[in-house]
Amino acid sequence: MLNYFYLILSLFLICSCEHDTLDEGTQMLYPEAYEQFSGGEGTVFIEGFNAFELKVPDMSYENQNLFAIGNSLFEQNWVTAPASTTGRDGLGPLFNARACATCHFKDGRGRPPSSFGDINHGLLVQLSINGTDIHGDPLPHPVYGGQLQDQSIMGISPEGHIVINTELITGQYADGTSYTLSKPVYTFAGLNYGPLENVMFSPRVAPQMIGLGLLDAIADLDILANVDEADSNKDGISGRAVYVWNKETNTYTLGKYGWKSSVPTIKDQVATAFSFDMGLTSSLFTATECPPGIDCSSIPNGGIPEVIDEALEQVTVYSKTLAVPSRRNHDNQNVLKGKQIFNQLDCTKCHIPKHHTQTNYHIPQLANQIIWPYTDMLLHDMGEELSDHRPVKGVHGNEWRTPPLWGLGYTQEVSGHTQLLHDGRANNIEEAILWHGGEAAKSKQKFINLSLEDRNYLLDFLNSL
Repeated sequence: MLNYFYLILSLFLICSCEHDTLDEGTQMLYPEAYEQFSGGEGTVFIEGFNAFELKVPDMSYENQNLFAIGNSLFEQNWVTAPASTTGRDGLGPLFNARACATCHFKDGRGRPPSSFGDINHGLLVQLSINGTDIHGDPLPHPVYGGQLQDQSIMGISPEGHIVINTELITGQYADGTSYTLSKPVYTFAGLNYGPLENVMFSPRVAPQMIGLGLLDAIADLDILANVDEADSNKDGISGRAVYVWNKETNTYTLGKYGWKSSVPTIKDQVATAFSFDMGLTSSLFTATECPPGIDCSSIPNGGIPEVIDEALEQVTVYSKTLAVPSRRNHDNQNVLKGKQIFNQLDCTKCHIPKHHTQTNYHIPQLANQIIWPYTDMLLHDMGEELSDHRPVKGVHGNEWRTPPLWGLGYTQEVSGHTQLLHDGRANNIEEAILWHGGEAAKSKQKFINLSLEDRNYLLDFLNSL
């Protein structure tokens, strides 16, 4: 009922205008209808550090119950086995975090470690060697596996940790204003199982959690409609889709999640995190990584599997039904000017503003919604500077999935920082834009050519999301 009230109020305020328009007499801009409702009718109206923690309103009692239990499983620490908390034991033997919320604090974004010994950050390092398995997945390193794990249970040494140094890159806007970017340079230290040789690696920060179910509710055909791999319209943008192995269906399905679109479902993403981040088995990942020279079969486990299907489903539903907070200042004139600039820079060719979710999605509150995630859910070449030089499931090192922008302006208050991009190298939105290359190089150059006033309008818009 509350959302219905806001919907009627918004229609009254904006006079049902469907496009940004400029009144020639008053030079006033107007927002599009419904655009403050980023998550459709399930949008929540909350600000502050809890803005990402609310569930989609009006769900069934069953889904509300699944959300509540999933939230508990997401927030609380897992422990080593055996333990009295039998539903949360089996951690390790190697791991990066004791809880999902360690990386996704307040369901927000992770960040790189601030100093040596900082374990509550949310940056992970994926590892692989040349070659793929029968399903096209990257081959894990023969000693250190598929992810460098910097923590371990008692009696076992962690694998090691990553060290981040920086190189400064300077540049200048067309108006003469200078800027400086910090390029991360990665090395490994404290390696306890021998040298880490012939390895490809990719640091990844944990993304925000909101709106995953709404993205899941976008029909595959709607996503594929924006594919232009050969750039047939010659606009320099060639969004690409990738099909990856789906462990539940034993088929190749559209990759939609993760920084590289390498994961087919939210359930798979949850199970992957349990396995690699916390060393917990599930029906999708029946074994976890074991240090060389250690008999992991002799280490007590938390059950077979440690994350039972019921718990996996609970965390999956929780992840799908975290609500998106409303746009702020969507009708502010500076924000609307920034939105026009966003369009003029061709940012919307990848960050497509609006989608319509399918009508038969299995969670009714997410079905048949007009949503504003600002993503095309496709892969794009982002240039050499952002490349991790690590192919994954047919995705090249310089290709990245367009991240949704909803909630962008809440990052500071929710996560306590504004570090962006796949490895958190950008200290703010402005730096994130300046790191764009490849297909986005022309848009970045247009941004560099803007006046200071117009750059600030654009940032006002992006901070309103």
